[in-house]
Amino acid sequence: MPWTLPSRPSRRSLLAGAAGAAGAALLTGCSGGPGTADPDPAVSLERRMRASSVRDSERLLERYDATAAAHPALAERLAPLRAAVAAHTSALSSSGASDGSAAPSAPAAAPAPGAGPAVSGEPVPPKPEEALAALADAERSLAESRTVALAGAPGELARLLASVAACGAVHAYLLTPTPGAAS
Repeated sequence: MPWTLPSRPSRRSLLAGAAGAAGAALLTGCSGGPGTADPDPAVSLERRMRASSVRDSERLLERYDATAAAHPALAERLAPLRAAVAAHTSALSSSGASDGSAAPSAPAAAPAPGAGPAVSGEPVPPKPEEALAALADAERSLAESRTVALAGAPGELARLLASVAACGAVHAYLLTPTPGAAS
């Protein structure tokens, strides 16, 4: 059987790219040294970046909840991905302190069935495959923005953002149907 070029990236190449992004984050996170300027701006930057990341994750959770409510048949398929996004929200919301005193954020309650528009204001597409594609686009977009944010993030936050971005890229892949595959 002749080998043909796949129409989209393979899972292996997607994960290899995510690993490369994580490696770049590790290198970026190790650039601070003893001659670093006042640490207060870095702490403030980290807090702002964490708060923004938490808001983004909470909006993504709202999209998952609205999609599951609008398309109950997808709820079981979306549950593990939503749980991962909730775990990311919790990890990002921690203050980064080693005492573990930061409380994780509680998962958002699912909207009532038939709610239609997502809480974030974006409507849930009426067809299940379109709803999955919209979630994949949201995951992909957020993963890309987090990858871009790595360059300016302090060390530990950069590593966390790289991990969450890689997971978001995998979610986008899992939400996108494979051409020719049986559903």
